[in-house]
Amino acid sequence: MQDRIVRISEDLGEIEHFYNIEGSPTRYTRLSEFFKSELAALSDAPFTSYSQDEKVDYILLKNFLYRAQRNLELDRAREAEFAPFVESFAEPIRKWCEIRQRQEADEVFDPQTLAGSLSTVCDTVSRSIAHVAKHSNEYSQATGSRAARRIKELRKHVNETCDFYSGYHPSFDYWVASPRAALDTALQDLEEQVRDVIIGGNDNNTIIGEPIGHDGLLVELEAEMIPYSPEELLQIAEHEYTWCEREMKVAAEQLGYANWRAALEHVKNLYEPPATHTSFVRGLVTEGASYVKKHDLVTVPRLAEEAITITRIPPAKQRVSPFFLGGPRLQIAYPRADMAHADKLMTLRGNNRHFSRATAFHEMIPGHRLQLYVGHRSRPYRARLFSTPFFIEGWALYWEMVFWNRGDFFTTSEDKIGSLFWRMHRCIRITFSLGFHLGRISAEECVELLVERVGHERSTAEGEVRRSLNGSYPPLYQAGYMLGALQLAQLRREAVETGDGRFAEKEFHDRILKANVMPIEMLRALLLEKDLDEDFKPTWRFYGDV
Repeated sequence: MQDRIVRISEDLGEIEHFYNIEGSPTRYTRLSEFFKSELAALSDAPFTSYSQDEKVDYILLKNFLYRAQRNLELDRAREAEFAPFVESFAEPIRKWCEIRQRQEADEVFDPQTLAGSLSTVCDTVSRSIAHVAKHSNEYSQATGSRAARRIKELRKHVNETCDFYSGYHPSFDYWVASPRAALDTALQDLEEQVRDVIIGGNDNNTIIGEPIGHDGLLVELEAEMIPYSPEELLQIAEHEYTWCEREMKVAAEQLGYANWRAALEHVKNLYEPPATHTSFVRGLVTEGASYVKKHDLVTVPRLAEEAITITRIPPAKQRVSPFFLGGPRLQIAYPRADMAHADKLMTLRGNNRHFSRATAFHEMIPGHRLQLYVGHRSRPYRARLFSTPFFIEGWALYWEMVFWNRGDFFTTSEDKIGSLFWRMHRCIRITFSLGFHLGRISAEECVELLVERVGHERSTAEGEVRRSLNGSYPPLYQAGYMLGALQLAQLRREAVETGDGRFAEKEFHDRILKANVMPIEMLRALLLEKDLDEDFKPTWRFYGDV
């Protein structure tokens, strides 16, 4: 199974690299054919003869292929939404670009014919500009955003094709240079028109998202092996938030505040000054690694800790990543000298000492840095196809829960408030992301939820929502933090704390890391040796009945 997964991963990469024109029927047909043929071949595999590890891989691969098929169909449906003002010129552009890609002897590339086609397409784009001006209210911001990206991609493909021949083909520049320049200008004008009248305003500031609806969420939950409905997950989020708010009130009272929001404001203003901020962050990173080593909670390879580097998140990127980012290195968000004064203060307050104390080990050790370090060295073939936020983000948040429950890490009231802020944040991430995709709340209301119920600075709340909804992350990514952590916490109870206690705590954590990324129910089946069949369906109600 491992060899099959590696081959499919590499083959898929080859197909996506060669058939790289998004929206092309050729690309769609080739991918559809690939997924269908691989599913058919997988059905002939000798499942019953496999080891538990191989059975898990079989189920993971089958799940991936079915999900890829569904996503391909969803992409096709989304293409249709902006087809009225894109497809008429996209089709001839794709035709010429694909001839250039194939370079087949029987496809004669004639510059004069191409020039005529480009000139005709230029006129078609002009009609699309008029269409957008007249019918802009018929298209959503999300459709406009996807259309603008598609137009930009088509410009890139036209230029790549022309650059391939320019200066090399004897008559290419004579015929093509002028219509090529005219088409490039027309496509640029159309992209700007779409951004101005469909997306609206400064689209760098506009928060754009696309709700996938109840049925879309059910498809995603099935792929992530979560046997709860969206409505049940919203109830789980509220239950966890209630616990957080209760603990927040206790910590606030210890600081002499009657209102936890006032205590949170006090903590936000305890930020590290510029001169010492980097060394402060390095100290937090060292603290997290030292803690898990001291208490023998997980194996920390020397190089995983030794080779940690710290970089900065540029001010522009802080608009979507207002806090620390982790993984191979720690990226820190801190205001630069040329930022507006109000923005500086919001960034400082959002990355204060006590918020940062919970963030540093989440991003580094034992969180994402350790996770990636081990994952690159143990079963790395699983990472590309089977990545899931329930494992990736769930692991890092799970450690926040472990440190909290031990009672000797978050000892001051300020540190407890810092930790609880993040846990409340993850609860409301479920609330706003599912609420948005169910069509119940807008992107702006998502921002308000983070400000009002968690206590975010408005700039950091906008960054969180922008990052969550702009299409760079799958729909369930934000829900994956808390839900994945709750899954791992329940698995810990089953594997370490109850029953036969088959694993010591350190072995449990090491086994998770070495298994590498997968839905947590599959991880549970692997570690606890649950019976599996090739038509596996998720049934583990890790939070009980809701």
